[in-house]
Amino acid sequence: MGTVIMHNVVSLDGFIADENDAVGPLHDWYFSGDTPIIEGADQQYDHSGAGTGFKVSRASAEYVRPMWEAIGVIVMGRRLFDLVDGWEGRPPAGDHVVVVSHRPKPEGWHPEASYHFVDDVRAAVDKAQELAGERTVAVNAGEVGAQILAAGLVDEVAMDMVPVVFGSGKRFFGDIEGQHLLEDAHVVIQGDRVLHLKFRVRRRS
Repeated sequence: MGTVIMHNVVSLDGFIADENDAVGPLHDWYFSGDTPIIEGADQQYDHSGAGTGFKVSRASAEYVRPMWEAIGVIVMGRRLFDLVDGWEGRPPAGDHVVVVSHRPKPEGWHPEASYHFVDDVRAAVDKAQELAGERTVAVNAGEVGAQILAAGLVDEVAMDMVPVVFGSGKRFFGDIEGQHLLEDAHVVIQGDRVLHLKFRVRRRS
């Protein structure tokens, strides 16, 4: 099975959005360079939300591009699904999306899209790994990601750390309890206004 990676852009003090789900300057680095993350990308849905597509520094592109290309499935919570309307059935990476939710898929919502609604985090990861095969399962950070990490189902934590302090908001690790040890960072890449970090999760003996 493929690697399960918990990932998000994050502030220095550990927030992925403010109290109103606004990301503020967290995503500015996505537009600060001249190198597209996805070359020849489908422009029918603008994932950047800016009408320009993602253009980052060369260092960031060399890190993000292969990471996105390796993704087979994205696992997300219902709150994010509702906020972005599931990217109108066109995820920014991967071919499938698993949504952790006690509510079903909205009736008539993009029936052509491979979106699967599951009400349990373990079942969600099982379904994602089934769909992904040997490809990566990318879990969005936040409450759902934290639940998956706490369940011992995350292999790596990937953080795109932006030099801003939010003070409050939605936490990268949600309301996770207890200590969870990670290995030393095995990826450290300096981009333009972002530091890319990856940590393997230390398995409990």
